Amino acid sequence: MAAERARVKIFPDDKGASLSAAARVAEVVRSRAAEGRPAVLGLVPGRTPVNICAELIRLHREEGLDLSGVVVFALTAYWPLDPAAPQSRRTWLRENLLGGVNVRPENVHLLSPAAAEGDPDAQGRALEAAIAEAGGMDLALFSVGRNGHVGFNPPDGPRDARTRAVRLDVFTRKDAASEFFGAGNVPEMGLTAGPATLLEARELIALVYGEHKAPLLRRIVEGPPAAELAAGLLQGHPRATLYADEPAAAELTRVAAPWLAGPCRWDELLTRHAVIWLARRLGKPILKLTDEDYAANGLAELRARGGGAYAVSRSVFGELMATITPAPCGTDRRRIVVFSPHPDDDVVCMGGTMMKLAAAGHELHVAYMVSGALGVVDGEVARYADFVRQFNGIFDLGADASAAIERHIEAFLTAKRPGDTDSGEVTAVKALIRRTEAMDAARSCGVAPENVHFLDLPFYNTGRAQKLQVGAEDVARVGELLQRVRPEIIFAAGDLSDPHGTHRLCQEAGLAALDEYVAEGRRRPELLLYRGAWEEWSPEQIALAVPLGPEELTRKRFAIFRHQSQKDRVMFPGPFDSRPFWQRAEERNLATAALYDALGLPAYHAVEAFARYPLGRSAHAAAQLETARERI
Repeated sequence: MAAERARVKIFPDDKGASLSAAARVAEVVRSRAAEGRPAVLGLVPGRTPVNICAELIRLHREEGLDLSGVVVFALTAYWPLDPAAPQSRRTWLRENLLGGVNVRPENVHLLSPAAAEGDPDAQGRALEAAIAEAGGMDLALFSVGRNGHVGFNPPDGPRDARTRAVRLDVFTRKDAASEFFGAGNVPEMGLTAGPATLLEARELIALVYGEHKAPLLRRIVEGPPAAELAAGLLQGHPRATLYADEPAAAELTRVAAPWLAGPCRWDELLTRHAVIWLARRLGKPILKLTDEDYAANGLAELRARGGGAYAVSRSVFGELMATITPAPCGTDRRRIVVFSPHPDDDVVCMGGTMMKLAAAGHELHVAYMVSGALGVVDGEVARYADFVRQFNGIFDLGADASAAIERHIEAFLTAKRPGDTDSGEVTAVKALIRRTEAMDAARSCGVAPENVHFLDLPFYNTGRAQKLQVGAEDVARVGELLQRVRPEIIFAAGDLSDPHGTHRLCQEAGLAALDEYVAEGRRRPELLLYRGAWEEWSPEQIALAVPLGPEELTRKRFAIFRHQSQKDRVMFPGPFDSRPFWQRAEERNLATAALYDALGLPAYHAVEAFARYPLGRSAHAAAQLETARERI
C-alpha cells in the first residue's frame, strides 16, 4: 500500500467537511481566548470556504462564539482591482463573514490592490510585518486548486517565497472565470502569501472537495513531497490536515483498493468494486480473470471467500448485466420528473433516456431549477433585442417601446465592465433566451409543453457567480412541484463539479424538499442521479445503464443544439476542458459503452449511466469513514 504522507480526514460530503473545519476554527478561537490572547487566522477567500464562514456565523449567533478578539488576514488579492469590486477580497469578507460576526474592523488585514499600484511587493512586506506583530498565524485555512495551486502560488513555484505579487497561471485564471464572467476578464496578476509564510502558521487546514480533485488528493497524500507545492506544504508541516469529501478521496489507496492495506469487511459492494478494479488494472474482461490474477493483486482472500475466481467474477458480471436497461423505468406508465439545474443539463446528461421515456408513454416532466441567465453572453442579448424591434416593426406591434428597450440594452452593454451585475432588463432577456431554448429542446425529446416547469430558485438570482445559500423559498418551490406532480421516479443531477457550485446547491434544495415531502406522509420516489459534462459514474456505482444506438445519439446531439446560446461558446467551461458540452457528453457516453465492452459486457454504441440515491457504500468503507470522521 502507498504510504499516506499527509494527514487527511474524509467526510461524506463537502458540507460535513466544512462544518468540521469550522468547529476546529472555533476551537482555536476559544482556546486562545482562554489563554488571554487573540486567535490569529489566515484565510484564502474563494468559493470553497463559504460554508465554513456560514457555520462560524451560526456559531456566533446561536452559540455565542465570540470573535471580537480575532485577528483575520486575507492572504490573496487580485491585482489590479478596485477594492469595491464584487470580486475583491474586501467584498468577499464583508459578504461571507464579517457582516455576520463581531470581528473588529481594525483586526482585519487585507492585501490592497489599490495601494499595490506603485510597489506591489511593499504590500507583501506590510502584510508579513502585520502577521509578525500579531504573534504569527495560529491557523491558516485554504483550498487546493484543481492543478495544485495554493492561494495564487503556482504548483511548481518556489517553496521559500513569501508574500508577493505573482502572475496568475492559466488554471488559476480559468478557475476564477466564473467570478469575472470569462477568463479574459480575470486580472493577470495577484498578491499572495507565499509558501514560506504559510509554513510558519502553527496549524494548516486545506480543503479538497469534489471528484475532479481525486487524482490531486492522491498525489498530495501519497506522492513524494517534491512532486508539487501542495504536497510539500502539507507533508512538511507538523500540524497540517486535509479535509476532504468522499468523492475527492476516491483515489486514495485505502479507498480505491483497501485490500492492499489489510483485511477487509467483504460484502457485495466491495466485491463488485474489487473485481472491476482488477479487470481494469489488468485490461481483461471480468469472466477471463484467473485465480492467479486475484492472488497476485491482493485479492486471494476474496477469491477464497467466494469459492474461486470464476465464481466471484461470474457473480459480479451478472450484477453488471442487470444494470443494462434498454427500457428505463419499465413499460407501465409512470410519473417521472427530471430535475435539471440549468436549462440544458437535462438533454446534455440524459437526452437519449428522456426520448426513450417519452416514447414509452410515461408522464414525463422536466423542472429547470435556475434561469441560467449568467450563461448567456452579452452579444446574444443585443441580437435578440434587435430581432424583437424589427419583428414588432414589421407587424406594427409597439415598435417604439421595443426600440426604447433596445437602446437601453445597447447603452448598458456598452458601459458594462467585466463582472458588473446585469440590469433587470438584460437579465430578463437572458433568462428568456434560456427558457425558450429549453422549451424547444424538451419538445424535441417528446416532453409535452404543459409538463415543462421553470422553478427560478432564488439562491441563483444574485447576478453574480457567487450564489446565496439555499433558503426556505428554494426548498418550497421544489416542494410545491413535488406535491403537484407526485412523481414515482425522479432523475436529478449528481454531477457536482460545475465551476460555480450551482449543481451542489440545486441538489441541496432538492433533497431538502424531498425529505419534507416524505415527512408529510408521501411515498418516497425512486431517485436516480445522472452526470453530465464534468464526470461519469464509476462502473461499480452504475445502477442503470441505458444503451443508445448511433441514431439515438445523433438525436440527442441535435436536442443539445437547440440550446443555441450554449452551442458555440461555453461561458463557464471549467479550467481543463474547453470543448462544448455536447461533445463532452457524447464522448462520455461513447466511453461508458467502451468500458462495458472492455469488461466483457454487450457492446453498445453509447450508454447513459445513472446511480441510485443514496449511493451505495460498502460496510468496509462505512467503517473507515466513521473512523476518519471527526464528530461534528
